[in-house]
Amino acid sequence: MEKRKQFILIMTDTTRKDMLGCYGDARMKTPCLDRLASEGLRYENAYTCQPVCGPARSAIFSGTFPHSNGVFTNCVPFGDNVKTIGQRLRDNGVRTAYVGKWHLDGGDYFGLGRCPDGWDDEYWYDMHRYLEELSDEDRMRSRKSETAYDPSWTEDMCYAHRCADRAKDFIGRYHDEDFFFTLSLDEPHGPCVCPAPFNHMYDGFAFADDPVYHDSLDGKPMMQRLWAGDAIDEDPANLHKSSAMLSLFLGCNSFADYEIGRFLEDVDRLCPDAVVVFTSDHGDMLGAHRLQGKNAAFYKEISNIPLIIRNGRGGRKGVVSHPASHIDIAPTVLDYFGIPVPKLFEGRSMLEQIANPEKAVNKHVFAEFTRYEVDHDGFGGLQMMRAVTDGRYKLSVNLMDSDELYDLVADPSETVNLIYDEGYAAVRNSLHDALIQHMDETRDPFRGYQWCARPWRKDLCPKWNNSGCTRQRENEEYEPRQWDYDTGLPMKEAVRGKKLYDEKK
Repeated sequence: MEKRKQFILIMTDTTRKDMLGCYGDARMKTPCLDRLASEGLRYENAYTCQPVCGPARSAIFSGTFPHSNGVFTNCVPFGDNVKTIGQRLRDNGVRTAYVGKWHLDGGDYFGLGRCPDGWDDEYWYDMHRYLEELSDEDRMRSRKSETAYDPSWTEDMCYAHRCADRAKDFIGRYHDEDFFFTLSLDEPHGPCVCPAPFNHMYDGFAFADDPVYHDSLDGKPMMQRLWAGDAIDEDPANLHKSSAMLSLFLGCNSFADYEIGRFLEDVDRLCPDAVVVFTSDHGDMLGAHRLQGKNAAFYKEISNIPLIIRNGRGGRKGVVSHPASHIDIAPTVLDYFGIPVPKLFEGRSMLEQIANPEKAVNKHVFAEFTRYEVDHDGFGGLQMMRAVTDGRYKLSVNLMDSDELYDLVADPSETVNLIYDEGYAAVRNSLHDALIQHMDETRDPFRGYQWCARPWRKDLCPKWNNSGCTRQRENEEYEPRQWDYDTGLPMKEAVRGKKLYDEKK
């Protein structure tokens, strides 16, 4: 009997890579995801495209970077002509369903409660629909961390549990069909409401001391010092000490692992040959570099996310050290189902790497930041960052601030900013060139000479015409071919040299 084509994507919100035991800290109680990793591939150098919920998810589900799909900040929807992988798969005869947090409809944190085109409305279950099931009193309780200690708030009241139940129902009903299915939990994101025993599982836990807690932020961007606030003068010992909130956060992470495990039991039994991918949208600083939460930074705590891929029974096992990115998930899904990868996708299929982990897919991976959330005045406001890594070095260009370069081998804690170190000039400039080229090739609407005119880059002359090209969109699966401004006829080449008016004289 021919194997079914079944692809399952599992997500959490705000799970740092080091919050899974399989990434090296045995104190983390995540047995279900650890087992998944032991049965497949565990990626060490996988990165989010932007360390903020909505923009990170936009890249995963559209195959384009936030600057391309319009979701460059939280609470902004996809552009009208952006098609998700749900729509593309559905239009090619593949069953699709999505259970859990979406954060891409332009609504508030919980969503609008409306199933977007491309997904099965029967299974759609964003946080808006979850809250609609609760009384007003229980809605308020669900948003308070102390509810985790209330014995009347049982497992079945939690969002993760109700999502897992729906996921189990989908697998039970459609395990004999081809499908793409997403289970997206909000947990362990705050308020970190989880039942016993998870609510006290990490009482007294503290991260081990590390140079990241001793970073004075000298020589770092002003934005980071403002972000640190009063912690800029805090005793480093206080930045990684135990606390009730850290205990709840990690407990909620283990609770999410437990609920994922309930779902995986059915997957293992009913869909043993399915491709299963686990990841998280971003991490949390948790006191590293004196910072909390996430923002315009490329530090590993928020950008280097967990990524686990199990290619059914008999798939390759091991650790992948090559750079990887969320931007590659969408083309991998389409390639798996035999659907041509659209020209406008900005990543690459990982199928060959999944079959052969020694194969590199990317020389560089990229990340960005524009704004944390359109609803918030604060969080630094506009923070234009574009970043690149080759797995060994990281470059962050902070357009309105100072820039950063880190050597991840010599300085794995990313405390020494090497941006002006001439011993690293060749590496720095090579990464910078790759970043500028990426911004051009992906039609970054914020590209321009300013990204070239950095005080440490003396050999690169900024130009008014930048790279000198016109770059039109190619979305020809859903749109007619765009017309050339100069001829009014369908464009022959999407990328072509741009003639300025003074050049025509």
